[in-house]
Amino acid sequence: MTQYLDFEKPLAEIEGKAQELRNMARANEEMHIEDEAAALDRKARDLLKDLYKKLSPWRKCQVARHPDRPHCKDYIEALFTEYTPLAGDRGFSDDHAVMGGLARFNDRPVMVIGHEKGNNTQTRIARNFGMARPEGYRKAIRLMDMADRFGLPVITLVDTPGAYPGKGAEERGQSEAIARSTEKCLQIGVPLVSVIIGEGGSGGAVAFATANRLAMLEHSVYSVISPEGCASILWKDSDKMREAAESLRLTAQDLLKLGVTDRVIPEPLGGAHRDRATTIEAVGKAITAMLTEMDDLKPKALVKARRDKFLTIGEKGLAA
Repeated sequence: MTQYLDFEKPLAEIEGKAQELRNMARANEEMHIEDEAAALDRKARDLLKDLYKKLSPWRKCQVARHPDRPHCKDYIEALFTEYTPLAGDRGFSDDHAVMGGLARFNDRPVMVIGHEKGNNTQTRIARNFGMARPEGYRKAIRLMDMADRFGLPVITLVDTPGAYPGKGAEERGQSEAIARSTEKCLQIGVPLVSVIIGEGGSGGAVAFATANRLAMLEHSVYSVISPEGCASILWKDSDKMREAAESLRLTAQDLLKLGVTDRVIPEPLGGAHRDRATTIEAVGKAITAMLTEMDDLKPKALVKARRDKFLTIGEKGLAA
């Protein structure tokens, strides 16, 4: 069953009526309602185009958080073969919010790492809603070290509200683990490409996305803080999240202008959750293109290009 966002309520009514007509026709073969249902389908599609023609930053946040969007596990299952998960940070435990391991991408051996949110209540709790603890970032460091040792490209799939802010995580060195993971991204002498597939929240995202090439899905977001968190700090009112979302410049389109992301991957009409297969295919093509761009670069050149990229972030403005 389709889950509708707040601003999609008029669409839900139209699509619901079309579905209701078809259900009635299935129950009574003498009913002929295809013309009426088709008219409702056209009306729904036109409304969907209008709703998604120019989404506000806050609405993009809502789409990026949609529970039916494809998650890291979906991309790994569809785009990678011979995936062998690797667990644990060799220090404390395994963090189920971060998944990663050896795999083949287009028959090329790679290391893939990503945040996994889960797709139902049970798995979301088990995955901590994609919020990694220190051991998750230390696992990522271990996998990046292994990739560097064996000359394997690293592919990261980012989808997290942010690093887990719990007491235990802070006691085990959350900020240090994030900083070390970000540092490791800058050090490895292999191609590193990253895709923001949903939410790119705060340092929890930066720790995976400090890459040679960064792509964002059309309706994904990437920001130093969530709109709700920003509103709570600046206005002491989390209900001002819409104003915060506007100010944060967190959309893929703004970040492309600012030079933070390198490319925007188009999503199907209505968002990635309405056509998961097409979205996953588009992400696969983008990863292929980004890896191809670095085929001839040596380790020192890869490291230098990555560092130079991040030193120049901030030079561009939205008016450029």
